[in-house]
Amino acid sequence: MSWGTELWDQFDSLDKHTQWGIDFLERYAKFVKERIEIEQNYAKQLRNLVKKYCPKRSSKDEEPRFTSCIAFFNILNELNDYAGQREVVAEEMAHRVYGELMRYAHDLKTERKMHLQEGRKAQQYLDMCWKQMDNSKKKFERECREAEKAQQSYERLDNDTNATKADVEKAKQQLNLRTHMADENKNEYAAQLQNFNGEQHKHFYVVIPQIYKQLQEMDERRTIKLSECYRGFADSERKVIPIISKCLEGMILAAKSVDERRDSQMVVDSFKSGFEPPGDFPFEDYSQHIYRTISDGTISASKQESGKMDAKTTVGKAKGKLWLFGKKPKGPALEDFSHLPPEQRRKKLQQRIDELNRELQKESDQKEALNKMKDVYEKNPQMGDPGSLQPKLAETMNNIDRLRMEIHKNEAWLSEVEGKTGGRGDRRHSSDINHLVTQGRESPEGSYTDDANQEVRGPPQQHGHHSEFDDEFEDDDPLPAIGHCKAIYPFDGHNEGTLAMKEGEVLYIIEEDKGDGWTRARRQNGEEGYVPTSYIDVTLEKNSKGS
Repeated sequence: MSWGTELWDQFDSLDKHTQWGIDFLERYAKFVKERIEIEQNYAKQLRNLVKKYCPKRSSKDEEPRFTSCIAFFNILNELNDYAGQREVVAEEMAHRVYGELMRYAHDLKTERKMHLQEGRKAQQYLDMCWKQMDNSKKKFERECREAEKAQQSYERLDNDTNATKADVEKAKQQLNLRTHMADENKNEYAAQLQNFNGEQHKHFYVVIPQIYKQLQEMDERRTIKLSECYRGFADSERKVIPIISKCLEGMILAAKSVDERRDSQMVVDSFKSGFEPPGDFPFEDYSQHIYRTISDGTISASKQESGKMDAKTTVGKAKGKLWLFGKKPKGPALEDFSHLPPEQRRKKLQQRIDELNRELQKESDQKEALNKMKDVYEKNPQMGDPGSLQPKLAETMNNIDRLRMEIHKNEAWLSEVEGKTGGRGDRRHSSDINHLVTQGRESPEGSYTDDANQEVRGPPQQHGHHSEFDDEFEDDDPLPAIGHCKAIYPFDGHNEGTLAMKEGEVLYIIEEDKGDGWTRARRQNGEEGYVPTSYIDVTLEKNSKGS
């Protein structure tokens, strides 16, 4: 099956068909280009999604520790790798399919144009041969008619008796001339006809079949190229399927790595305070003053005792609504982590000590290396000046001393925490035994001071304006001050139970922070309430709890 033999007279149809083939090739290239854009946009959106949900880790404390969180972040990493594979698919399609198609389409257009030009030239040459043959034919036909006219004129003059011999001779010569011209045109027409027939046979049996064969091969190559691009289009994605499968397997492994028991244990380790549960409250006999005689005590004493009892009662009332104003805010971490519960404070201090020890080891190694280098310079002055190492050596020594002081300070805090944790049960028991004695020093959450003498250290009371929170303690003896503080930042204190303060204002501390970020304070006019621990600079008495 050949175009040259079957389609010898369909030049225009082949022209249209080959143009359609190139148009179809370019249409498929456009399809591939849009698919590449889809893959690129998909990969970009996946990466943006991963970036959006990846944690912004500003410190080590914010790193995820729960297995469910770690699994999710592993899934995000796998998804990021998956997005990378989509980019690989796009790059492979762009290079192997789209780029190849565009180059081939350009070459195909050039080749088609060349073959069609050759076909048109062959057709034009055949048309030229036909015109030459047709002209010689017409000329021969015209000369034959002229010769026939000359024959008729000669015969008429020859038969005319009145015609002169000269006219007859002239007509005869004219006849001979026209006959000769007709014979020459006849030979020319025969030659042109033979030449045209030869060129026409060559055109339709040699030239055109060759050109059409080249067009057919070109079109078949275009079809083969499309087949290869179809295969490359699929192979571009099939190549990354193993890696994509690994990404999906990684997601499944991340899901299997979730351990609910471990997460529960981490919750315990993260929030365990180290405090012992509160013991039973002792029975307080309020009826004993009924049987007491007037001589058993003064009015002031009875007032003091009743004030203490009422204070206990009102404190109990206020305890229930202490945190009605919302979530307990957390202030910035203190250097000794005293804002944390004992167990958490112990962990943080131990972690800091380990980090300081590692830094100390690095500085010690650097000091040893500098000393060795100094010895080498002293023995070989040409290698360097020993004095140039002295500033760096002094800086290293200062760093070592600083780190040792930091370690010693943190170890002291750690010893304090471990000592408090070990003796907490005894202190709780003693406070329960002496409850009636120290009840005037207790806070709504059961805090206390170990020194009963602090009861006389309260600030001067001025019965002036009282807040709504302090109305419940009206006519009661105030809690003793265990220290004082200075406001670093202003606080509005709009919420119930809080105390407003101005920057630089000095307040009395009547109950220290229990680890929730709030400290109970009092003004000199007797107004009391809670203020954020992170907003104040606290100074506690030496013999008070937590000093």
